[in-house]
Amino acid sequence: MAHITIKTEEDIAHLREGGKILADILDELETVVQPGNTSLDVDDRAMELIECYGVEPMTLGYHASFAPRPYPAASCVSVNDVVVHGIPNEDPITFQEGDVVSLDVVIAHHRMVVDSARTVIAGEGSPEARQLLQVTQKALEAGVKAAQAGNYVGDIGRAIEKVVPKQYGIIESFCGHGVGYDLHEEPQIPNVATANRGAKIEPGMVFAIEPMITLGSKEVMVLRDGYTAVTEDGSLAAHMEHTVLITENGPEKLTQSRK
Repeated sequence: MAHITIKTEEDIAHLREGGKILADILDELETVVQPGNTSLDVDDRAMELIECYGVEPMTLGYHASFAPRPYPAASCVSVNDVVVHGIPNEDPITFQEGDVVSLDVVIAHHRMVVDSARTVIAGEGSPEARQLLQVTQKALEAGVKAAQAGNYVGDIGRAIEKVVPKQYGIIESFCGHGVGYDLHEEPQIPNVATANRGAKIEPGMVFAIEPMITLGSKEVMVLRDGYTAVTEDGSLAAHMEHTVLITENGPEKLTQSRK
């Protein structure tokens, strides 16, 4: 079974600080998601904030194993049928009223990595879009709650799947993961129940838990840019993610918004 790192008290202190910074960055980026603004506006603001806080943009220049080239931006901005990894600064998208926009940012603070995503709506949005966000948020909360010391990694995906109504799609092509020393660490954390329960969860582990839910198919395809993953049927998608520390007293959401 793959090795899952246990973070030290010093590591955890840096992760807590980094988590607060990332939450504040995402709070600010949410305000940029307005009709008429662009995905480039979001990424430009992300870079300004990253420089202001003195943290490192971990996606900028990161070469994902599945992609033909390094990622070119400090943030991922995924609009409507884009599930994850929407590139904000190549052919920028102008937000329209009702667009569903996922914001995903990864930073390092004192070399410790935190990762978080939110999905918001530009303007009012349709009832279906608002419901999708509620379902995805509920799935995230269920996944976090299951990340208890003594449980197993597989219990997280089982908990997520249990609360998502059958008419929604749960993306299986991408999943959560360990985080802290690197952007992606063991274990992989599926968003659905699996036959293998996986490793036992222990205090000091740090996970990025990130359900991705659609209004239709669970199938995705990656566009020619090598990163942008869209729903195969064109349905709306939402992505919500927290970096979560496992403690003796339960899971702690390090990237929880303070607003």
